[in-house]
Amino acid sequence: METVTKVSEMEQEIQSLKDIVANQITEISELKILIKFYEEQFKLAQRRQFGSSSEQSSEQLYLFEDMFNEAESQANPILPEPAYEEIIYKRKKRVGKREEDLSDLPVERIDYELPESERICPECGSLCMILELPCAMSLKLSRLLLR
Repeated sequence: METVTKVSEMEQEIQSLKDIVANQITEISELKILIKFYEEQFKLAQRRQFGSSSEQSSEQLYLFEDMFNEAESQANPILPEPAYEEIIYKRKKRVGKREEDLSDLPVERIDYELPESERICPECGSLCMILELPCAMSLKLSRLLLR
């Protein structure tokens, strides 16, 4: 009797699983149809946004074809092509212009000193020397209030 109930329970379980699979198959097919629909909508929107405009037609292009080829239609084909000369020159930069431009600006020197505790060398433990580093120039811009 136990085996009969187990078999009937298993058959019911199999049937419920088959129903779930059938539902999933129908849902998948519906979703595929929706995906195709959205892809078509996307393609139409892309064509509408980036496609050729409706104002252009082959008739209009035919009317304007002669207008844009006016130089070619009036040119004399017997005359030779004009010779093109290539112009090559190199402009020299003026030496010292930067220093000349910055010479009128005020110069301010800012020295940074470390405290005694930070001047000790981590390797040998001796006091570090003060070094003179090259000067770095920077412009300080001030705001003007306009009223």
